[in-house]
Amino acid sequence: MQKEVTIYDIAEKLGVTASTISRGLNNSPRVTKKTRDKIHAAAVEMGYQHNTIASNLRKQQSKTIGVMVPRLNSFFITSVLTGIERVITKEHYDILIMNSAESGMIEVANAKSLLNKRVDGVITSLALTTKNLHHFTPFFERKIPVVFFDRIIQEINCTKIIIDNFNCGYRATTHLISEGYKRIAHITGDLQRNVYNERFLGYKKALKENEIIFSNKLVKICSADKSEIIQTVELLLKQKPDAFFVTNDFSAAVCIHVLHQKGFKIPEDIAVIGFNNDVLGDLITPKLSTVDYPGELMGEIAAAELIDQMRLKNNKENIVDKTILVPAALIIRESTLKLKL
Repeated sequence: MQKEVTIYDIAEKLGVTASTISRGLNNSPRVTKKTRDKIHAAAVEMGYQHNTIASNLRKQQSKTIGVMVPRLNSFFITSVLTGIERVITKEHYDILIMNSAESGMIEVANAKSLLNKRVDGVITSLALTTKNLHHFTPFFERKIPVVFFDRIIQEINCTKIIIDNFNCGYRATTHLISEGYKRIAHITGDLQRNVYNERFLGYKKALKENEIIFSNKLVKICSADKSEIIQTVELLLKQKPDAFFVTNDFSAAVCIHVLHQKGFKIPEDIAVIGFNNDVLGDLITPKLSTVDYPGELMGEIAAAELIDQMRLKNNKENIVDKTILVPAALIIRESTLKLKL
């Protein structure tokens, strides 16, 4: 096995001290350019490999960001990760991604793992079954910044990146009403999570403002499991809805599939509007109306906020309590345009 080349080997070859080699490899102005060039050339020639781990330990940094997400099989989550990666890699950090699989228990274990790996900061979105944020307390105690996105608990004192879910739910429902739909079914996720609860409240407000009586029978909580979505749509059809407001595009696409199988015309008989603006919404027939959820932008903002706070790690102000609203837009396509046909 070939012996690992050290800075002492390079120092011996060039006849200088190890500290000079170290400064030269780090491009210190205390070493002349001529000497730095010699050091770099010798390092390449001898096969020297910089020990990043040891260097980071000396600096009390891991140069690693932990990202905890509730699931990976989501276009929205992958778009957020794309935005995070774009910013983080420019700052020469590595990313460690942990998937909670919608389990609060797994999220707690993932948080402990990231803490043990000494990450410099965390970006996270909560699992459906997360009940509290006690597992983030050790990060706060160590002044390790944590930035939340999408699924949050508003009361936590840190940076939160969200959209106005209430307004988006209100606008999606108002659009359906403006197209002449009155019996609007709502398929949503666990209402204990902020994103689903706020969209539901926006839905209810739109109904009330238009003097449409709210019915619990038209609201169903459903996971993203295909078979469960199919059962939920079939159950809601017994209530004779003329529209569906579904809080993610995958479930909305499954809903359209079920309606087609049962002989309904969309949007002539029943309209469908989704949420997230996934790629599939523009590929199915009819094209899906939805709410554009700018995941990449959310990821970029979350990463930039985390980088700023990590730079202030030794400052008492590095934990920043604020909420940033990312703009979202209603995307109107064929699946809801009843009056325009």
